Amino acid sequence: MTRVLSLLLGWVLDLLVGDPQRLPHPVVWFGRLISLGEHRLNKGTHRRLKGALLAVGLIVGVFVAAWLLRHQVLGLWQVRVSLPFSTSSPVLIQPLVLLFDAVVVFYCLAGTTLIREVKAVFAALDRSLQAGRQQVGRIVGRDTSQLSAQEVRTAALETLAENLSDGVIAPLFWLALLGTPGMLAYKMVNTLDSMIGYRTERYREFGCWAARIDDVANYVPARLSALLMILSIVPGGSRMGFASLLRFVCHYGPRHASPNSGYPESALAGILDCRFGGAHYYFGELIEKPYIGEHERLLTTADVRTAVSVNRRAEVLMVLLVALCCWAA
Repeated sequence: MTRVLSLLLGWVLDLLVGDPQRLPHPVVWFGRLISLGEHRLNKGTHRRLKGALLAVGLIVGVFVAAWLLRHQVLGLWQVRVSLPFSTSSPVLIQPLVLLFDAVVVFYCLAGTTLIREVKAVFAALDRSLQAGRQQVGRIVGRDTSQLSAQEVRTAALETLAENLSDGVIAPLFWLALLGTPGMLAYKMVNTLDSMIGYRTERYREFGCWAARIDDVANYVPARLSALLMILSIVPGGSRMGFASLLRFVCHYGPRHASPNSGYPESALAGILDCRFGGAHYYFGELIEKPYIGEHERLLTTADVRTAVSVNRRAEVLMVLLVALCCWAA
């Protein structure tokens, strides 16, 4: 019961507020720890081993610290309450645990903020190409200084699809499996990958383990994200039907350079009947990404509205699924 209440409370807070701008954020703390470790360890010999120790140490450390705080400190205060919708005997509620879990869910979900950022990219492009490049640079890792208007729109929608998995579905998946300690540990995994999990000269060895752990952690959520996106399509919302979209995802999903990102990206590309992918510069290095889809059409503001609707419906489906799992546990 506590897990269901905290899930719904944290999710509603994210819908209403998004990422808080003036409050301390655990991901910011994670980033500082990673940056400190990278600057101290990413030099000399045995970089792969040192990167592995840093990644595993931070992930396990976050999980253990959150588990101890939740179970050994906050769980000491317990009260029995009678819920108005329950005909059974009063249930045991741990108020501080409920509050802790709700705050973790709120901080770990990024659905609302991501949608706001993607909408802002399209709005900025309506003002000027340079404004669009600057805005999309807030949410992508590639060099945006030379992107065309079409490439800016494509980058924003690719990020929207990929981060539906990373920022919503995967955290909720790990919440269902391992509770809020697992949710926080996943955010550390994701932050490690976003900071050092690149195949550039600087990070190829040191960030190898961070990237592989992230691949494992997102394997199921990425595919689940694609499925939920397809299930969220309303009649007439896509040129392709359910079976055709599944075949499209199965065909293009494995072609992506990432073992996971291609699945939600291909789901959105199929829904919008457009093409994602191509070569882009990351930290000064040209990275080739296979194309997803064949219809290279001009993306419009209507496409972002469709993509946002798909994201929101997939998010609702996942929240309901996790709530049912928590209720049954």
